Amino acid sequence: MRTVAKAGIALLLAGGLLLAGGALWVRTPVADRGRGASLTDGSDGFLPVSPGAASLDAQITALQDRLQALPADWRGFATLGIAYVTRARVSADPSWYPLAEAALEESLRLHGDGNAEAHLGLGALALARHDFRIALDHGRRAVAINPFGAEGYGVVGDALLELGRYEAAFEAFQTMVDTRPELAAYARVSYARELLGDVEGAVEAMEMAFDASGSPADAAWAAFQLGELAFGSGNAPRAAAWYERGLDLDPAFVPNLAGLAKVAAARGRLEEAVERYREVVTRYPAPEYVAALVDLYAATGRSSRSAEQEDVLLAMHELAAANGVDVDLELALFDADHGDPAAALRAARDEWHRRRSVHVADALGWALYANGRFEQAERYAERALALGTRNALFLFHAGMIRLALGEEDEARRDLRAALRTNPSFSIVHAPQAERVLAELERGR
Repeated sequence: MRTVAKAGIALLLAGGLLLAGGALWVRTPVADRGRGASLTDGSDGFLPVSPGAASLDAQITALQDRLQALPADWRGFATLGIAYVTRARVSADPSWYPLAEAALEESLRLHGDGNAEAHLGLGALALARHDFRIALDHGRRAVAINPFGAEGYGVVGDALLELGRYEAAFEAFQTMVDTRPELAAYARVSYARELLGDVEGAVEAMEMAFDASGSPADAAWAAFQLGELAFGSGNAPRAAAWYERGLDLDPAFVPNLAGLAKVAAARGRLEEAVERYREVVTRYPAPEYVAALVDLYAATGRSSRSAEQEDVLLAMHELAAANGVDVDLELALFDADHGDPAAALRAARDEWHRRRSVHVADALGWALYANGRFEQAERYAERALALGTRNALFLFHAGMIRLALGEEDEARRDLRAALRTNPSFSIVHAPQAERVLAELERGR
């Protein structure tokens, strides 16, 4: 059973959890890269490579049967808890998280000393729920038990990253690379470089992750990340090529299909994008994809359909919250963009009290802007850009805030940078950025 437990932990952490401020479903954070953070998280983060649902269900059933026969098998409970977390990711269903917590806590109850597997599982669960302080505690406990295991440093680094403690996070990732230079470590290096504005270095590290892939599913995940890096840099053709390659490697890995939907929207083929996203949400109903449909329906004049999807998204957030997932970052961005500035500010402030990452700074700045508090908003917009991250949405937010303050030269600079970084960074805001910048240029 020990071998099975280790395999399960490796599966959970294979893609990392660098949430980019959002949920764990995709690496940035928050719906597509243009939205700045995943609407389910992470971003958060990297989507770990997972087995098919049928295979995983069979594994879960076998573990449950085993534990009925051997109720003192603490490793079996740890493995089952990890399998439940993975099942939540495969299905985009957070109701598996309480089951995971119960199994992992039972493992610790049965064997409290030296149980690195349970601490790694609880760390991964806490990351999925966006409880990064708890994740950090479990990650550190796992490292203390097994300082030669790379997985613990991954959990520690992911948690520190989301708490905004970047230097310490990068040190943890370096230790992970030194301990075991493979896909999970290279992926974290890639995201660290991206945060620091070194997109070329991020691509190089993710290509190393792709080359280190041990299965078609791993490779499809890495191809998706390379597509995201290309899309975030404004290179839609290269992004499409990576998404297509990922689908060829593993047709069941839905994020690559969502990437092609995003590319269709970037190319102005909105009806095609709608149809692709509808297929995506049928197969994998993650909130960031529903959020894309909200905006696409609005952009194509179908306000009633957009409102229906908003209701679906609200229900998803309520389900996530009911199962212990913190969704304040996602709510702050969505509410600021969709007409509830007071709720956006409450959520953003609550999240800022919990963690001080660049993504939360961006969300708080944008929520303050939506409430007309422009001077405060500018301070957080500057914090969001402090690492040098080349994020078009961050730059757009900064530009609009500075325009509201009458700082036209600075606004022009930021809006140009946003569109230069990625002219298709958002279904809603990219066209707005083009219009506002054109007006500023005419007024010079």
